[in-house]
Amino acid sequence: MYQSGKVFGSCTRCETLPSKIEGSGCLYLWFPVGHTLNKVISVLQKAGLKSQFLEDEKCLYIFLEKNEAETLSSLVSAKLTPKELKETQVLWMAGDTKPQFSDFYRMASLHNFTSLKQSEWLVDLLAEERITSHFQPIVYTSDTSKIFAQEALLRGFDKEGNLIFPGRIFSQAESAGMVFQLDALARTCAIRQASHHGIKELIFINFSPTSVYDPTTCLRMTVRAIDEAGIPHDNIVFEVAESEQPPDLAHLIKILKFYQEAGFLIALDDFGAGYSNLNLIHQLRPDFVKLDMDLIRNVHQDSYKALITEKLLEIANHLNIRTVAEGVESLEEFHWVRERGATFVQGYLIAKPTTPPVVTTPYFE
Repeated sequence: MYQSGKVFGSCTRCETLPSKIEGSGCLYLWFPVGHTLNKVISVLQKAGLKSQFLEDEKCLYIFLEKNEAETLSSLVSAKLTPKELKETQVLWMAGDTKPQFSDFYRMASLHNFTSLKQSEWLVDLLAEERITSHFQPIVYTSDTSKIFAQEALLRGFDKEGNLIFPGRIFSQAESAGMVFQLDALARTCAIRQASHHGIKELIFINFSPTSVYDPTTCLRMTVRAIDEAGIPHDNIVFEVAESEQPPDLAHLIKILKFYQEAGFLIALDDFGAGYSNLNLIHQLRPDFVKLDMDLIRNVHQDSYKALITEKLLEIANHLNIRTVAEGVESLEEFHWVRERGATFVQGYLIAKPTTPPVVTTPYFE
């Protein structure tokens, strides 16, 4: 069980939740440039909040009474630019305790700090492990009644038991700097749920490379969960989700090497979206390529999409990389990708994500 402010397991950053900002406490701030420091001091003076610049530590010290942290967050968010909020580093200490060396792993950006108050529901959700996995089948294009794999997809629950979809969860985690903790717990949950449901097919599990500092420590909890569940390593496919920003290839290759040396399979997810490019295939040598659903949507009616998708399938087939067409919703899309050599398909035409996972899928001529 995740517990706020407590460490359990191998990776301090991945497996420790931030403490809630409650009561009085001390806030230490390190600024990228002096101009940002001056802007914050101006805000503090107008709000009647006292501060002290600590010369030896090169940081601004602010003691905040109960509820003043929320006031400060609102004021600095309005005054500073998004870049300043992200580049200013802060450390929150409850009460009047001074930080020790062991506290500095909890440093976060000022942007994360200002978002934390709005993220208390997410801290509670993770601490109470109110998450589960729904599974969506991946089937053979040659015979859609045969299930090749199940992809685990994160879902959350509020305190009343209502479903929370992943978009809201990941968006809040990104804003509050909790992607590390969310991604690690989501991977573990997917493994436990797959074991609980007795899934025998391959299991596709998403992970974000930006949530992994060092694979040897950050991924140890995931590997331990797989081994405890008794799932063979070659039954697990880790999906690299890297469509939102240019990937750090050196870091990504290091992570995938860890996975591959441990006997896991690799899929390049959302291919054809965002910043993904053909060079990733050469650099990462994946076992699977998953074509982004935006490429597949109405591909039979869009000559630009059709040409791009056709060439991607052709390249993957020549390299003996198995392909998954994601987001297939119509028979026309299915027939198009099947005729052009897609190995597998996934999408609402076959089945929606469910729990427990479906065990039968329709057959399409």
